[in-house]
Amino acid sequence: MIRYTDSTDGIGPENLAGFFVGWPNPPSPGTHMRILEASGAIVLALDDETGNIVGFVTAVTDGILSAYIPLLEVLPPYKGRGIGRELVRRLLERFEGLYMVDLACDPELASFYDGFGMQPAHAMVIRNYERQSGAGGEEEEG
Repeated sequence: MIRYTDSTDGIGPENLAGFFVGWPNPPSPGTHMRILEASGAIVLALDDETGNIVGFVTAVTDGILSAYIPLLEVLPPYKGRGIGRELVRRLLERFEGLYMVDLACDPELASFYDGFGMQPAHAMVIRNYERQSGAGGEEEEG
């Protein structure tokens, strides 16, 4: 059974294996844990049988006017079960009163977000791929 939570209580790097598939310089589970803890809002999908996180979504927000969703991932064996959709639904429900909720995605993912009432917009980005594994602080193994 998949359970959803907005807390990292009882979660450690050992529960975060297998994410960032295809990234040339993925964050370690320790850095992933720090990302979750530092985010303004999160929703986690937890497999009750294994105790591991199988999906997550993060947001940066001021809690007043705006939010940005930088990361949504579901482990490959769990894709196609509606977990990603539920993660986003729960996060957007928390941001219902905000003026803007933004994210940037690859064009092939736009139809997924259309289903939440999101609309296309232009975005500008900087990508420092040499820092893709995580900036700031020492890299944690785990």
